[in-house]
Amino acid sequence: MENLTGAPFRWRDQLLETTAEIVRVLGRVRRVAVIGIKPEVVGGPAFSVPERMQQVGYEIVPIPVYYPDITDILGVPIHRSLSTVSPAVDMVVLFRRPNDVPLHLDDILAHRPSVVWMQLGIRHDGVAQQLAEAGIAVIQDRCVKVELERMRGPRL
Repeated sequence: MENLTGAPFRWRDQLLETTAEIVRVLGRVRRVAVIGIKPEVVGGPAFSVPERMQQVGYEIVPIPVYYPDITDILGVPIHRSLSTVSPAVDMVVLFRRPNDVPLHLDDILAHRPSVVWMQLGIRHDGVAQQLAEAGIAVIQDRCVKVELERMRGPRL
């Protein structure tokens, strides 16, 4: 397999870590599924991060893991799995404990987003490698909200 430049595909190149790579990702994705999102009443980063993303123009597709009685989050109808999401998303953001990340691997691989982002404190190198080998870019242990604020630059 080759990449877009014709060079041989190297899966490690799909593991994104630099600020420049992250800025490029945030600049090109628009539709984002958030697995593990929480409702406003529960709060925390699993609500405030996607809320901020929505405020700055990303289309959020909520996929909570719990809360069976919740029907929408951020004013958007929820899904229980990526398999019911159409059209496809550009990026999947994971708010799951590292040990729970593998539970979502098959669903993510079947959906084929261009990027999977594991939020701050979430890292699973085995899953990251499998995603990268499938040609999906991976960001681990970074906060989307922090990176969005960094992109905005210093405030006056």
